[in-house]
Amino acid sequence: MNCKRTLLAVAMAATINLTDAQAALLDRGGGMLYDTVLNVTWLQDANYAKTSGYDADGKMNWYEAMAWAEQLEFGGFGDWRLASIKPVNGIAYNENYSADGSTDYSWNVTSPNSELGYMYFVNLGLTAYQFPDGSDNPNFGIFRDGRTGGQTDVGLVKNLQSDNYWSGNEVPSRTDEAWFFPTTIGMQQTWYKNNLASSMYAWAVRDGDVAAVPLPAAVWLFGAGLAGLLGSGRRRLTD
Repeated sequence: MNCKRTLLAVAMAATINLTDAQAALLDRGGGMLYDTVLNVTWLQDANYAKTSGYDADGKMNWYEAMAWAEQLEFGGFGDWRLASIKPVNGIAYNENYSADGSTDYSWNVTSPNSELGYMYFVNLGLTAYQFPDGSDNPNFGIFRDGRTGGQTDVGLVKNLQSDNYWSGNEVPSRTDEAWFFPTTIGMQQTWYKNNLASSMYAWAVRDGDVAAVPLPAAVWLFGAGLAGLLGSGRRRLTD
């Protein structure tokens, strides 16, 4: 019995380690990317509002961006929304400035609570205008060389704009403002939902995966070997 428990524990640990090792942004086809850590599916086109002909350049105020995401039908799904920026601490927004991503008004927010920050820093490996220690970084932005403006493909992502992207989260204490993420400099912050300077891009996500994810081959092999060991143990006990 102790042998069986040990083998099961090893199997579970191996499965967890394999899953963690393979955490990534996966191309699901059909213009959709799946984040295995956040368990969300992104539109591969980071300016689909323009590409689809919905908007002339893809830049909208917050209310227009929210409406675009809510009406979006893509890949057979109708539950799309704007990517989120939720509190780093999981409780309440901290608008004190920081360079290391420890607050919400900050450079280098790699927390999974910020879908936009996590995509920019973790999945795409891009960097901010300031390093976490507060020193300047000459290679910030989507071009990795400090240039701003324009667009490019980064990794699996198409048409990523060097500009501002709305999140779907407003500021609780100032409901005329919402959180946004600038891919120009990598510092998430807040701005007015609708004024003369409120035109920003929109990037849609949906919760969950769009495809059944098979277990990695290594897990199947390990499981088959474990089953053989357990079967052998049973035979010895009954002999």
